[in-house]
Amino acid sequence: MYIYDKIYGEFKVDKVLEELILSEPVQRLKGIHQGGASYLVNEKWNETRFDHSVGVMLLIRKLGGSLEEQIAGLLHDVSHTAFSHVIDFVFENKEEDYHEKIYSAVVKNSEIPAILAKYDLNYEEILFDDSKWTLLEQSAPELCADRVDYTLRDMYAYGNISLEEVKRFLHDLIVSEGKMHLQNIEVAEWFVETYYKEVIDFFMDPLNIYGYDMLAKTLKLSLEKNILTINDFLDKDDDLLNKIKSSDDKELLGLLRKLNPNVQVKEDRENFDLHRKNKLRMINPSIYRNGELIPASELSERIKTMGNVAYEKATKGMFVRIVSN
Repeated sequence: MYIYDKIYGEFKVDKVLEELILSEPVQRLKGIHQGGASYLVNEKWNETRFDHSVGVMLLIRKLGGSLEEQIAGLLHDVSHTAFSHVIDFVFENKEEDYHEKIYSAVVKNSEIPAILAKYDLNYEEILFDDSKWTLLEQSAPELCADRVDYTLRDMYAYGNISLEEVKRFLHDLIVSEGKMHLQNIEVAEWFVETYYKEVIDFFMDPLNIYGYDMLAKTLKLSLEKNILTINDFLDKDDDLLNKIKSSDDKELLGLLRKLNPNVQVKEDRENFDLHRKNKLRMINPSIYRNGELIPASELSERIKTMGNVAYEKATKGMFVRIVSN
């Protein structure tokens, strides 16, 4: 099976990966939007968890990661519920890790263990200990395949960066002791700037904040009215929307109508309708230089400044005024 990805190009994948990609749990991710409510208020914000999951797998492969780590990368988001992180706002889960809490149960109750067993692979050994997969996951502020892929994928898809810039970044990546690092401080500055465009300018875009807030209210009320159950969240985004629409509940339909591409909002710290803080996400990649790893902020005043600005914005949160909805 050959896979083409707009970021990484074309690859031939192993049979086990092919079978996993075609499995129901992974195919479901085609119906889960990475940006949660984003696509409801801006149809261009439509990247999916499927594209990201395949991308993480391919990036790990590109960097020489093992088949097992590629499998872990492909399946790392398989437990994301409909609308991704919106569920964390439904349940006021500040760590934004609901999908991680249910990961084990989702995997065990799927066809994934049987597929892996066919190839003499143990699902528990591969999927339940991220600490062994050092390309896939690293604690912030370091680089990892998950963090790198969603940043590159979103920012390229939404026109913030070019494919040439992406290729230059990927060319500069180096693997040392199983972890990814950069070599060139200018490339590090570019990625830090790009990452904050993602987690500050995009995640905290007033329109995104509005979309998350309105959808979280709608889903919470749908649960309270028993129109949705918690198990429904293991379906796709549109399945939940259709279930709410078919309920003919006037209150819920009124809320859904407020999620549309014609909404107008703006940042307004003085006269605001919504205020939200996201999970703090910082980046400060290590630079591999002369056999040593040096935090990029020690080599670049610009990176230090960008980090300070991002920290201040993230901790203050976004104040949103609704102009019209």
